Amino acid sequence: MKKMINTDKAPKAIGPYSQAIEKNGILYISGQLPVDPATGKIVEGSITEQTEMVFKNVESILKEAGYTFDDVVKTTCLLSDMSNFKAMNDVYAKYYSAPFPARAAFAVKELPLSVMIEIETIAIK
Repeated sequence: MKKMINTDKAPKAIGPYSQAIEKNGILYISGQLPVDPATGKIVEGSITEQTEMVFKNVESILKEAGYTFDDVVKTTCLLSDMSNFKAMNDVYAKYYSAPFPARAAFAVKELPLSVMIEIETIAIK
């Protein structure tokens, strides 16, 4: 049976989806945006500030489900502009250590709420 994971320490879903679903020891975290859950507003500033907020949101969901960044096996990073890749990567490297999760990173035409980054995450216990 799948279990919905929800925390008020990460932004509420803005559509018909869950913050995360856990099934058979695998946690699937929906794409997280740089939205401050305390205010419900997008974090203004650079890709660095937006990426930091995304990781705080991912961390809150991981903790709520009893996981850590060490349990993450795959991420998908969606960027509004590939010129932000290096700055995003610098923040990303602060949260993961070797062996690093598998990852895909794409530039997309547009992201929800016109943010610069969205990251989805899969973790396994």
